[in-house]
Amino acid sequence: MTQSHPRISKAVIPAAGLGTRFLPATKATPKEMLPVVDKPAIQYVVEEAVSAGLDDVLMITGRNKRPLEDHFDRNYELESALEKKGDGERLAKVQESSDLATMHYVRQGDPRGLGHAVLCAAPHVGNEPFAVLLGDDLIDARDPLLKRMIEVQERHGGSVIALMEVAPEQIHLYGCAVVEETEDSDVVKVSGLVEKPDAADAPSNYAVIGRYVLAPQIFDILRKTEPGRGGEIQLTDALQQLAADEKVGGPVHGVVFKGRRYDTGDRGDYLRAIVRLACEREDLGPEFRTWLRSYVAEEM
Repeated sequence: MTQSHPRISKAVIPAAGLGTRFLPATKATPKEMLPVVDKPAIQYVVEEAVSAGLDDVLMITGRNKRPLEDHFDRNYELESALEKKGDGERLAKVQESSDLATMHYVRQGDPRGLGHAVLCAAPHVGNEPFAVLLGDDLIDARDPLLKRMIEVQERHGGSVIALMEVAPEQIHLYGCAVVEETEDSDVVKVSGLVEKPDAADAPSNYAVIGRYVLAPQIFDILRKTEPGRGGEIQLTDALQQLAADEKVGGPVHGVVFKGRRYDTGDRGDYLRAIVRLACEREDLGPEFRTWLRSYVAEEM
């Protein structure tokens, strides 16, 4: 008989990073507000949470992140101007972001790592399982990863992390999971985690990507977690404790993702994301693809 577990209703989006890989563009503009075609990257992430049924969203912000709050708020002056012009199409796009979800914000005073950012969510989340979505990772809306993770958590309890197979020479860029197969082809049992191992020491090529469904016991562990790699409090270190002892907060499972993912924290992948998404848009795609073919033919 399948055990029933608490329903997940809240999403947490850490967005306090400095965006140093995109300087100087992010000197005064939050990296999460950089446009991917015609929407800021952060809006795609909030839309993903909402499409998975999570419309209570807490964003962990930091200094110079006020534009994030403004984007998901009403802009009455702009709306009024568009309404007077009779520009209903753009008015709907402007209002879309403010109507997406119930947004909450808390500031991470010191940049002490992802684990500390997640810990800042404890008062809002309480004693419930919750989702964490990293703003750098965009998951294509046609590949509903988060929904699948929530299904797995509701069946097994505990925590669920998103995994993706990567080339061995890339594993040092990610947290890496020690896994065991389960009866589901896309689900593994996670028995250990290592933060950014050298390729020779990596226990697998299953990399942790930026989606988590976490048991609330993670907060107690994070409060006791000492700074690790880079002098920061690592979420991976806390998850390692959960994986090592199911009695603490239930098992840790991984959903192996094979869909479309865009790492907008990397400049090259950010550009690829824009090109791919623009090519697939009905309003932009046909003309853009024609230009792109011509450009590539001329350059090659």
